[in-house]
Amino acid sequence: MTLYDTLASLWRTVVPMIVGALVAALAHAGIGVDSATATVWLGGAFSAAYYALFRVLEAHVSSRWGWLLGLARPPQYPAAKTAPTATVVPPSAMPGA
Repeated sequence: MTLYDTLASLWRTVVPMIVGALVAALAHAGIGVDSATATVWLGGAFSAAYYALFRVLEAHVSSRWGWLLGLARPPQYPAAKTAPTATVVPPSAMPGA
């Protein structure tokens, strides 16, 4: 993975968290909730919903929705390399056995 892809993946994770925190702060100010725990839960829930919504829209509607995650293009992850497999030969099939 390139440096750009690493930074892009981090940025696209942080943007929904920032949006969630802002919405939680606005909701806290408007609702008058005194509990910090409620604010944390609201922020986390909104962040998760925000990310899921725009990730689905980006994948199935248009890549332009990715801008609302901070970048229009998701990071490209390289395919995992597979380890070579070993061939097991039974002793009876070995020459000289």
